[in-house]
Amino acid sequence: MSETRAPSEKRPELQPENQEILLLYDKQCPMCDYYCNLVRIREDLGNLTLIDAREDSELLGEVTRRGLDIDQGMVLQVGRQLYYGSDAIHMLSLLGGRSGFFNRVNYVIFRSNTVAHIVYPTLRFCRNLVLKALGISKINNLHLKNNDKF
Repeated sequence: MSETRAPSEKRPELQPENQEILLLYDKQCPMCDYYCNLVRIREDLGNLTLIDAREDSELLGEVTRRGLDIDQGMVLQVGRQLYYGSDAIHMLSLLGGRSGFFNRVNYVIFRSNTVAHIVYPTLRFCRNLVLKALGISKINNLHLKNNDKF
C-alpha cells in the first residue's frame, strides 16, 4: 500500500487539494488528544482526519502489519505515505497552518527534524507516565505478551 517515509525526507508528495491526511493517535491520552485537536493543516493541502488508535481501523491494521508499535508513536498518513513518531510530529508542523498561537509554536519547535527526534521521546515518556497514573492500559496493537501495562 504505502511506504514509511525516511526521517531525512522533509516534504511529502502533496497533491493540490483534497489530500487525504489521517492521524492515528491514542484518544485516551489527554495530552495526545489535546495536541491532535489543536493542530491544524493548511486548507490548501486537505483535511486532517483524527483516528482513535484504540478502535479498529484500516490504518491501524496497516500500522500493525508494518510492525509499528502505536504505543511508541502516533502515525500520520499523507496520501499513501506513513510518518511515525517524531517524523509524524515533524511533518504535522510542516503541513500545519501558521495561524493561531499553538500552530505557530508547533511549527517553531518541530519544523526541525533534529529537534523533533530529540523532543519526541520526552513527550512519549510523559504520555506513558500520565496513562500509568490514570490506570489506562497500552494499546498493544502488536499483541506482544506481557505488554499491556505501562
